[in-house]
Amino acid sequence: MDSEHDESADGAGETTNVGAGAQLRAAREALQVDLAQVAAETRIPVRHLQVIESGQFEALPSRAYAIGFSRTFAKAVGLDPVKITDAVRSELADGTMRRTAPGSGMEPGDPARLPSAGLAWAGAIAAFVLAVGAFAFYSSYFGAGTEPGSLLTPAPDPAPPPVARPSTAMTSPDPGAVVVLTALEDGVWLRVYEEGGERLLERTLRRGEAVTVPATATDPRINTGRPDALEITVGGKPAAKLADRAMTLSNAPVSAAALLARGPSAQAVAPDVSAPAAIRTAPSRPAPAPAAISRSPEVPAAPTAPAPDSTPAPAPEPSDDGNDEAAPD
Repeated sequence: MDSEHDESADGAGETTNVGAGAQLRAAREALQVDLAQVAAETRIPVRHLQVIESGQFEALPSRAYAIGFSRTFAKAVGLDPVKITDAVRSELADGTMRRTAPGSGMEPGDPARLPSAGLAWAGAIAAFVLAVGAFAFYSSYFGAGTEPGSLLTPAPDPAPPPVARPSTAMTSPDPGAVVVLTALEDGVWLRVYEEGGERLLERTLRRGEAVTVPATATDPRINTGRPDALEITVGGKPAAKLADRAMTLSNAPVSAAALLARGPSAQAVAPDVSAPAAIRTAPSRPAPAPAAISRSPEVPAAPTAPAPDSTPAPAPEPSDDGNDEAAPD
């Protein structure tokens, strides 16, 4: 009877140790490795390994974690992963796993790659902190920049007033104005050509001889050694000379717009020459100061008149000796 009882007890022990967790623990102990070594190999937290060995699968995050971790644990200790996962599923089917995951039908291929609950919470907190920091940085940096940006946007408003319009009206009053060059002396050599280098005309002018710059020329230029001896008219109106002295002048623009942009015409040079004359006459104006002095002699002029009258006064003195001669007069 005692032997039969012992055999039944052994059979009962075998049935009680049939759980997946117990099988995994027995295999690990047979290999003489601790949970830390298994955790290092499988990258499963030690606390989850302890839960699996105790058969408390409900303490794991979800059904997928229970099955996946058990499969990886079985591979690490040399057990058949299929039998272990079947045992885990049977225990879960008995209702020991009360917590279910939304995707309970899915099992991770490698549960070691799945983050633990603590790691997931840490990642969520870190993401939240980063989001708050990014929002604070954006609001402080770009939020402050919107105010200067709003101040800069009105800047284009004053810019639109086109200042170039009056300048175009001044520089080109007559787009079709004809440019005429007249020699003021003999032997004035010149060459007129377009910007690309095509020669328009080249000659030596006599005094009074004139040439006309073609109106169809593109940016006409001139080379000459006597720019001071060339009289320039644009549309029949005098323009400023290219220079006021003899010199070698090259690549000088002679289009109507360029000549008008030079400013005042040659007539404006005359006032500059006459200006020193005016300055010279200015000191000559103090000459009227003596005229003021001449006015003062006008007052003494009256007393000077009796001076000649007083001169005959001494004449009567000799007349005392010769009254007879005075009488016949």
